Amino acid sequence: MANTAESFLPTAFGDFRILTFSDKDLFHPHVVLLSEKTATVPTIRIHSECLTGDVFASLRCDCGDQLHASLRMIQENGGALLYLRQEGRGIGLTEKIKAYALQEQGHDTYKANELLGHGQDERDFNIVLEMLQQLGWKAVNLITNNPEKINFLQNHNITVVERIPLVISSNAHNAAYLEAKKIIKGHLL
Repeated sequence: MANTAESFLPTAFGDFRILTFSDKDLFHPHVVLLSEKTATVPTIRIHSECLTGDVFASLRCDCGDQLHASLRMIQENGGALLYLRQEGRGIGLTEKIKAYALQEQGHDTYKANELLGHGQDERDFNIVLEMLQQLGWKAVNLITNNPEKINFLQNHNITVVERIPLVISSNAHNAAYLEAKKIIKGHLL
């Protein structure tokens, strides 16, 4: 998979280069937002698409807040946001909305996915390796609370120099969601 397009992108968080990485789905490429500030060790965020949180500012999750906080940190320190088009932990938007309905019945986010016939998390981070290779980065500071992302990079010979935590306040709508992430998947909240 190769970088298929590139341009300048001014944002509310500062100026970036936007690069697309297409695979089979040319209409929904993965994206890298590359800070124009250089760093000895780049700061990165691996962020999976969340239409409800990223675009509609849903209070059911912390995704939009994580995205915005990460863009600020990347702009300040130099690095990149790796935006992966894997909605709903890889199950797609329609299935994610069905999972929301199951959560309204009292199931946690992971159990809801399982009840729909999916794994707890079906994301594939292999594209990250190609993105980092094309950027020429073998060591990074990683903005994450997810130990699986740290392990994935380290298991693929990418040095995680520092884990940068994302401290996002919970609310009445996402407290149970965040607690499930902490208890079931060991998120470092």
